[in-house]
Amino acid sequence: MAYQSPINDLRFLMDHVVGFDAVAATDRYAEATPDMVDAILTEAAKMCDAVLAPLQRNGDLHPAVLENGVVRTSPGFADGYRAIAEGGWIGMSADPENGGMGLPMTLTTAVNDMMSGACLSLQLNPLMCQGQIEALEHHANDAIKALYLPKLISGEWCGTMNLTEPQAGSDVGALRSKAEPNGDGSYAISGQKIYISWGDNDFTENVCHLVLARLPDGVPGTKGISLFMVPKFIPDGDGNPGERNSLRVVSLEHKLGLHGSPTAVMEYDGATGWLVGPEHGGMAAMFTMMNNARLGVGVQGIGVAEGAYQHALAYAQDRKQGRAGGTGAIIEHADVRRMLATMKADTYAARAIAMACAVAIDLSDDPAWQARAAFLTPIAKAFGTDTGIAVAESGVQVHGGMGFIEETGAAQYARDVRVTAIYEGTNGIQAMDLVARKMMDGGDAASALLDEIEAGSEAAKATHPALAEAVWQAAETLRETTEWLTAQDDLNDRFAGAVPYLRAFARVLGGHYHLAAAMTGDTARARLATFYIERLLPEHIGLLAHVRQGAGTLLAITPDDLVA
Repeated sequence: MAYQSPINDLRFLMDHVVGFDAVAATDRYAEATPDMVDAILTEAAKMCDAVLAPLQRNGDLHPAVLENGVVRTSPGFADGYRAIAEGGWIGMSADPENGGMGLPMTLTTAVNDMMSGACLSLQLNPLMCQGQIEALEHHANDAIKALYLPKLISGEWCGTMNLTEPQAGSDVGALRSKAEPNGDGSYAISGQKIYISWGDNDFTENVCHLVLARLPDGVPGTKGISLFMVPKFIPDGDGNPGERNSLRVVSLEHKLGLHGSPTAVMEYDGATGWLVGPEHGGMAAMFTMMNNARLGVGVQGIGVAEGAYQHALAYAQDRKQGRAGGTGAIIEHADVRRMLATMKADTYAARAIAMACAVAIDLSDDPAWQARAAFLTPIAKAFGTDTGIAVAESGVQVHGGMGFIEETGAAQYARDVRVTAIYEGTNGIQAMDLVARKMMDGGDAASALLDEIEAGSEAAKATHPALAEAVWQAAETLRETTEWLTAQDDLNDRFAGAVPYLRAFARVLGGHYHLAAAMTGDTARARLATFYIERLLPEHIGLLAHVRQGAGTLLAITPDDLVA
C-alpha cells in the first residue's frame, strides 16, 4: 500500500480536539478558515503522496555521498525539494513581509507530519530551514533579515544549525569554535562541528549555516557563546552567491538510517560570518531555533509512526497464515490486532499532543498559552519520537520474518526514526527540562493542564462514565505526583524519575484526547479510545510509582556495581 497522508486525522484533531477554532478566531490568523485549511492540507497531501513518498526508498538504497568535496544527494531528492520549495511549504509560518504565508504553526505542524511520513530524510531539510527562519526573524538585524529571509523562505537557499562539537556533545558550553572580529563588522569563524544535518547539498544556490562560536572576550560556558551566520558562498553586492567561503564538508557520517540526509562534519577555517543577535547572546537565539525544531522532531516521529503503521496494516491485511477467522489474514489474529491497535492508538495520542502544542504556540501572545507551549514542547518531542520508534519496531514485528528483510521496507522506518530520540536534545534531556526549568513556576502550567483534563472528564461522565472516571483518576494521581515532584529541592530526586514522569504525563494527555474523540460520537474512534484508556493508560500507575522513589535507591547503585 502506498503512503496516504492522514488528512482525516489531522482535520479531526483541529476540528474537535485541540481547539484550533481559538487560533482561527484571532485577528492574526483570521484567514485560516475551514475552506483554506482544507485546501492547504489537500494540496500538501498531493505533494507528499505523489512526489515525496516515492523517494523514501531511494534515499535509503542510494545514500547521499561526498565526491571530491561535493555532496551528491539521492536520486530524485532535487525534484522533491523543488516541489516543497515551489509549493511554499518551507515558509508556511514565516512573515509575509519576507515572502512567507504567515499561517499558524498548527498548519505547519500538520504539513510537516505528512512530509515526515512520506520521506523523513528529505523533510529534515525544510525543517532545519524553518527553524533558521524563525531564529533570524526574532534575533537578526534588519540587514541580515533582508538578505537571507526571502532566499530561505523561497527555498533558493537552505539553512543548517551548527551546535555540536566532538568534545562537547550536549554540553554546548564546552565548544571550542572561535570568532575573531575582522574590523569591518564581519567575523572570522574557525572550528569543527559534527552531526550537521543537511550540511550541504547539490540543489540549492547557497547553504546558510548558523554557527555557535566564542568571541575573544567570551566567558567560559554557555554565557560566552555568540551566534553567527556563515554562508557557503558570501553574497555579493546584489545579494547573489559570490565568493566561496572558507568552510568545507570534511566527511559524511555513516549512519544507522536516514541515509538520504547528509549528516556532515563541517570545518570552518577563518570563514566569514556575521553576528546574529547580541554578542554573547548566542544561546538565546539558538534556543529559538531549537524549540522550533523540538516540536518538529516530535512530529517527525509521529510521521514515521504513521508510515510504519500503514505499511504494517497493508501487510497484515494481505498476509494469510495460521488458523484465522474472517478474511484469513493475520490481521484476524488477536496478537496482531493488539499490535496494530496499539500502533494506531499511540500515534493518535502523540499527534494530538503535538497539535495541542502547536495551538498553544499560535496563541502564545497570552502568557498562559506561552507557558503551556513551553510545558508541552518537551512532551511532544519525547513522546512523539518514542512513539515513532515503538510503532516502527512493532511494524517490523507485524511483518514477522519479512520485517527483518530489507526488501519489504519495514526495517527502514525503524532505522530512520531511531535518531529522533537523540537529536535536538535527547529525550532524557527533554524530561530533565520538563521537571526542572518547566516547573520553576511551582507546577502552575502542569496544574492548568490537569485542571483541563479533569474538567473534560467531568463533562464526559454523562455519556462515557467508565472511560471518564479512568481518565479523571489518572489525572488526579498525576497531580499528586506533580506536587510531590515540585516539593523536591534536590534536583537529582527529580531527574531520577524525569523520563517516567514525562511518559506518564503523555499517557494521561493521550487519555484526555482519546476521550474527546469518543465524545464526538464517532464509533470507530470511541472503540479506539476504549482500547487506549482501558489497556494503555494504566501504564501511568507504574511510571508514577517509579517517579516517587526519588534518587536514593538509584544512586545507591555504584559504578562498580554496574561493572561487577
